[in-house]
Amino acid sequence: MIQRLTRSPQTPQNPTFSSLEFFASPSPTAPSMDSLLFLCARRVVSQRPLPSLPADLHPVLFQAAFLDGRPLVLRDLVAAWPFPVLNFQRLVGRRELLRDHPCKLCVQAVILAVVAQLRRQLEEPGHDASLRVLDITGLPDSASGRAPDGMSVWSGTVALAKACVEVSKHQREFQRRGSKRHKGRSGAATAAAAPQPPGVDVHADLFVNGTSYGILRDALQTGAAGPLRLKCREFQAEELSASGIVALLESLDPAFVRRVDLRFNNLGLTGLSVILPHLSRFPELRSLKLQYSNVDVRRPTPESAIGIRCLAGQLGMLPSLRELNLGSSRLSGNLRQILCDLQAPLESLELAFCSLVPADLAFLSQSFHAPALKRLDLSGHDFSQGLLEPLRLLLEETSASLLHLDLMECRMADSHLDALLPTLRRCSRLRFLGLYGNSLSTAALKDLLQKTLELPDLHLVVYPFPVDCYKPEPPRRVPGSRRIYEEPMDGERLAAATAEISQLLANSGRTDLVWTYNPYGHGALDYFSL
Repeated sequence: MIQRLTRSPQTPQNPTFSSLEFFASPSPTAPSMDSLLFLCARRVVSQRPLPSLPADLHPVLFQAAFLDGRPLVLRDLVAAWPFPVLNFQRLVGRRELLRDHPCKLCVQAVILAVVAQLRRQLEEPGHDASLRVLDITGLPDSASGRAPDGMSVWSGTVALAKACVEVSKHQREFQRRGSKRHKGRSGAATAAAAPQPPGVDVHADLFVNGTSYGILRDALQTGAAGPLRLKCREFQAEELSASGIVALLESLDPAFVRRVDLRFNNLGLTGLSVILPHLSRFPELRSLKLQYSNVDVRRPTPESAIGIRCLAGQLGMLPSLRELNLGSSRLSGNLRQILCDLQAPLESLELAFCSLVPADLAFLSQSFHAPALKRLDLSGHDFSQGLLEPLRLLLEETSASLLHLDLMECRMADSHLDALLPTLRRCSRLRFLGLYGNSLSTAALKDLLQKTLELPDLHLVVYPFPVDCYKPEPPRRVPGSRRIYEEPMDGERLAAATAEISQLLANSGRTDLVWTYNPYGHGALDYFSL
């Protein structure tokens, strides 16, 4: 088996599996898991130590070792990695593969292997390695995956931060030992001038909260000039103060950041006015998410007017911005003022639970954003009243570009959906439609299914439990609570309705189309993959 995977020195340089697939092609593809090459690679990585193998086989061996959960083999492969770049997603393939395979130990093994490599380079100046960039961006969070041993974004951030701090500490200790060995001023100067290894840049998505703040701050500040350097692509912070967020933003390499996600930070307009000026140093920032920021401008005051002008001006300082999420901000009547200074049209706009009024939707439908929108989230608004016609007009303007439409929990009944259907059917590129939490009947859902089969790109519809599947009982109230719980579900009726929808799908021949009443675990459409 090994002989089939290796080449003799006389074999022409025409490998079956070329590394160029990963590092030269704009959209590389990992080998199929049932290909002969991959099956042979699985056989090879099942044993340790690995035989001596050509460089071109390292990518497929890495893929097999990762998907089979072999961390020790991964450490060996990384230690001998023959290319300047190691990119997880390009090597392993689709996010679905990563999500459904335990990866925590494997990711940790790769990080530890890079740390060991850098420590060896410090201790043995003559030893060099090819690896210069470790790219682990895009790894799915274990919270949305099904693998019990998956790595969360938080734990991955902590592991990387600790590794950066450890390598920097080892570098300082090594330099101190060198200074002691060479007594005198000239010896110290010689030690300080000793050539340092080029190091490794780690491209990563970083998540930070109060628990991980300290270690990440140390890694970004002390490791910026060290052998292991964090280069953040997507930065997410939860439940931090404005000053803490600013301290981290100022430590990020401005050339790499393309998404900033600040949630549950209770910032308000005052906190945002402190943070947003620091985002202008990121020329490639394309996405800004500010959901749950405690912004409420429903009752205008002189202070809120100043805060809105400040917010608009700072958003206008982000020339590359294409995605904006203001979810759960109370913006009633202020959308025009907030978006007025943007330099280019948005392609993704999330305004869930933002207390919008008809004037907000009217502005949006007349703005230069509407024809460019690929993603629109208006969940949590009451479209049973005066917002329905403004919504229909907005969808008319976005119909040529819209890929993702989220209208969950919008109090829509059958009549409202029927009024929107002609416009929805003109959204010819639509991929996702979210209707969960609306009061729709089985008949209306079946009609929606049949009339949207003509949309060739529609892949996922999240529909609500049909209203006719609830038991005819009064809603239940928990003692001591104001919250009213939904009526109990009639399991037999729900099963029958689900079977009818499934049968319609089967009869349609649209095997690519998924209808589900489960709103979780599907993952949102990523603007950056469009």
